[in-house]
Amino acid sequence: MKTRMNFDLKGKTALVTGGSRGIGLELARELLAQGARVVICSRKQEGLAAAREALGNPDGFLTVQAHIGNPEAVDSLFDTIEKKVGAPDILINNVGMNLITPGIADLDPGLWQKIIDTNLTGTFLVSRRAAALMRGKGEGKIVSITSIAGRKATPGMGIYGIAKAGIEMLTKVLASELAMFNIQVNAVAPAMVRTRFSEPFWSNKELSAHVRSTIPMGRIAEIEDVIKPVLFLASDGSSFITGQTLIVDGGTTAV
Repeated sequence: MKTRMNFDLKGKTALVTGGSRGIGLELARELLAQGARVVICSRKQEGLAAAREALGNPDGFLTVQAHIGNPEAVDSLFDTIEKKVGAPDILINNVGMNLITPGIADLDPGLWQKIIDTNLTGTFLVSRRAAALMRGKGEGKIVSITSIAGRKATPGMGIYGIAKAGIEMLTKVLASELAMFNIQVNAVAPAMVRTRFSEPFWSNKELSAHVRSTIPMGRIAEIEDVIKPVLFLASDGSSFITGQTLIVDGGTTAV
């Protein structure tokens, strides 16, 4: 992070799904810097071990192996969190995966299910468990990382876009259902972000130039461009904001 902002998350417990690398790892780093206890989950134990090493094995940091597309794994995840650190105050749904896919008419149903389960079903399962615990506390924040792919059909990213569009509606539904419990539910939808996930796009000189030409600000988003809006929505500064998707795209969808 080039400039650290104070979001004052002391005493809060935050769960970051897909927190072993990329945006999730840097979110965990910044949440710890803001005083929060942080739990990250990931499918692979080696990724969690690498994350712990990258963050310097800090106090107030817990890693749990879990596949969030699996209901039993999500139940086990929350059982562990409750036993070790208590109910989360903040949930950041960061898990995302995409495979370049053919058109719907030529798509294998198994590939559809894999992408939908990881992105949309996983977000539902984790949000469901977190919301139940937050209701008991009478407060909470749920923030999901979506994508502008959920608002514009993009070749090769159709199923990913459908899943992300579903997360935006899930955000609205949860926000309306949980508002009476003082739980705010929002999302952040970036354009392309410079991570390992998107490296095949931004590392290609011609493709990168094309992508940048569609962004009025003339550059691809960096991880910190996403982290700061997420932290704002996870903080008390957003206490009267709910059911919204904050677009972080350098003006791409404004033109």
